Amino acid sequence: MIIVHIKHTENGSIAGFSVKGHANYAKSGEDIVCAGVSAVTVGTVNSIEALTGVVLNSRMKDGFLSADLPELPHDHVFDEIQLLMKSMAVMLETIATSYGKYIEIHNS
Repeated sequence: MIIVHIKHTENGSIAGFSVKGHANYAKSGEDIVCAGVSAVTVGTVNSIEALTGVVLNSRMKDGFLSADLPELPHDHVFDEIQLLMKSMAVMLETIATSYGKYIEIHNS
């Protein structure tokens, strides 16, 4: 199972996330759940860095990805990053709606 933790600040903004595990929906190379989650999460990190110039504190290894925002002023760049992070959360929830047996999402 894939476990997603989305970390929020006290004011509700997204501070980062982590993803670990494998869906085991299908054999390696054919697992659409793992592929979807990977595309959404890695794509979000890449989009934030490419579109805003902000480099996340991220780590990735087999079956694990974590990404945390550095300290940022609450300006238009912060707002753009929040939109991308919220979009990621919506996409992950959409995957969980269809494949909830293979993915859990926790908000903290």
